[in-house]
Amino acid sequence: MRIGHGYDAHRFEAGKPLVLAGVQVPYEFGLLAHSDGDVVIHALCDALLGALAKGDIGQHFPDTSADYANIDSRILLRRVQEMVTQQGYVLANADMTIVAQSPKLAPYISQMCINISADLCVQPSQVNIKATTTEGMGFTGRKEGIAAQAVVLLINNS
Repeated sequence: MRIGHGYDAHRFEAGKPLVLAGVQVPYEFGLLAHSDGDVVIHALCDALLGALAKGDIGQHFPDTSADYANIDSRILLRRVQEMVTQQGYVLANADMTIVAQSPKLAPYISQMCINISADLCVQPSQVNIKATTTEGMGFTGRKEGIAAQAVVLLINNS
C-alpha cells in the first residue's frame, strides 16, 4: 500500500468561473491559475503523485507551458490516473477537504464525488469530499481564496 497527501490553494479572481472537482459552482469569483484553478483536483493529483513517489503536479504539468493554459484539470487527473495504473496500483480510497469561507458547497459535493470517481475509474463510495470554513481566520476566512487537501491510499494490483 502507498499513501499520498496533497495540498493546493488559489486566490480568487473576478471574471472566471469557479470550478471545484470538475463542477462549476455559481459564485462571483473564480480562482486565479494557469489552468482552470481546480484546487480539489490539483491537491488530488499531488496526493496520487506523492503516493507514487513521482513528484508533484508542477513537475508533470508546468504552469510555464502553454499546453496547460486554461486546461480542464480533469484532463490532468486522468493523465495522473494513467500513471497510477502503469505503476501497477489501484485507488483504495481518496479523501479530500475543501477549505472555503464561501460559497457554500454542500449542494455540489455529490456531483464532485461522481466526477472524481469517474476520472479515477472507481466507485463513488471510494471518494469522499467535504467542505469546511476557518471561522473567518486566515486567507480563506477573509474570502481571499480557496484551499484543498487530499489523502489517497493506493494498493498494488500486481
